[in-house]
Amino acid sequence: MKNFDNAALRTIRERHSTRSFTDTPVSDENLKIILDAANQAPSAHNQQSWRFIVIKGAKKKELAQLISNRASQFPKASATLLRMAARSILSAPVIVAVANSGELIKHGTELFQIDSRLSFDLFRTMEIQSSSAAVENLLLAATSLGIASVWLGIMVMIKDEVLEFLEEPKGEFMAVIALGYSERRSTSPKKRPLEMSMKILR
Repeated sequence: MKNFDNAALRTIRERHSTRSFTDTPVSDENLKIILDAANQAPSAHNQQSWRFIVIKGAKKKELAQLISNRASQFPKASATLLRMAARSILSAPVIVAVANSGELIKHGTELFQIDSRLSFDLFRTMEIQSSSAAVENLLLAATSLGIASVWLGIMVMIKDEVLEFLEEPKGEFMAVIALGYSERRSTSPKKRPLEMSMKILR
């Protein structure tokens, strides 16, 4: 592909998921840069209805134990992925969880004089979209600094329990991202051709 030579596009191509990390810590300075980038994401009505929770040390081990304990209560495939997530959390020097504050849902539902169920679903979706954009910014910022990452999507299966562990209210969105330095050299998996995912309407 031509003109794939600016820093932003290179970072997008280089980003990939890493599940095993060295014990090299992520500096507080780099972590702040990454979280600031996440905080710059677009958000519905500029509400920035997200919270970033940094997890290290003993609390990180507790989270991994919580996941391992719950894994045994799921079917084999789900249990395997949950245990993999727990291992990634133990391996990474720092974990960042992202959760919704619920402020957009609250204010939007009050502002829009429409059916409350429709209003809730509208702003719930907006909060999820906004927080997802923040997570992508976080992943790309980490990549640009040479820091590996993985978004542990399987954690949504125990979302409410994780939010309770994080001392956050039940919400519509929860993401757990492991950050650190990759234990082994790896590259992005091959993507299917763009033409397979693109449609043009005229």
